[in-house]
Amino acid sequence: MRETMWIYVVILFLSETQSVESERRNELFSNGSDANLTCTDKMWNETFYVIWKIKLINKTRCEINFDSHGRNSDTCNDGKSLRNTSNSQPYLHIPKFSEDDVGIYTCEFAYRGGATNCEIHVNITVTPEIKAWIEYKNNTMVAVCRAENGNPAANISWNHARNSSVQQLPGINGLFTVESRLELPEGIDPENLSCTISHQNLNKIVFLEYQKVKVYSLWLYALIAGIIIAFLAGLLFFLVMKLRQHQQSDTSSSKSPPIEDVEEVEPYASYVQRVNSIYN
Repeated sequence: MRETMWIYVVILFLSETQSVESERRNELFSNGSDANLTCTDKMWNETFYVIWKIKLINKTRCEINFDSHGRNSDTCNDGKSLRNTSNSQPYLHIPKFSEDDVGIYTCEFAYRGGATNCEIHVNITVTPEIKAWIEYKNNTMVAVCRAENGNPAANISWNHARNSSVQQLPGINGLFTVESRLELPEGIDPENLSCTISHQNLNKIVFLEYQKVKVYSLWLYALIAGIIIAFLAGLLFFLVMKLRQHQQSDTSSSKSPPIEDVEEVEPYASYVQRVNSIYN
């Protein structure tokens, strides 16, 4: 087949109407969808040969070839195939597109009168995870809206656009995370505050009013925690004081002499003294 292609190349250069077109573009496909790639608008009956060279992100390289004599080869063996549309326009078909199909697809297409070289950077679209909350920073209420790990990067806007900022944060596996922060003036109620997240797979408005209850409930949690800590501290102090009183009581009892022993010894001592006086 390679020799046949070289013959076609020579024919192209000898042709008076020869032309070579080059193109480079990006394509995005959703996970699980059927992807179709085209590199020319020429019909199949005008084709000499077509070669798809595929370099995937997992470093795998493979080729799918076909010529006008019906000869073909496929070193990919993963379901990709060359097909024709209803009007006989050739294209590369990728069934159930996934992350394993992400890569660079190069097409060499020779036809009567010219050739096309097309480089297509193929990637997958990922719907971002949406998060929204309200936080306090330096006594200022800040509304935060975030679209995490999406592809391409999402766009975020507010229904109150003043004092807002947008920054792109590191994502995982080459995905994009976008965060927008909106400072709210003092005394502003965040009720009905919303952000709009625009992405190729969605366009969603997120309201933050439900977050207000969550933020204010933190004060209630802090108060309850303070009461519990104070109660435990008071109970511990009470137990320590009772233990000290008990220890002091035991110490004083062990040091005092028994009264009964004194009463028993004194009569005996006086008796001894009387006996001794007779012998003297």
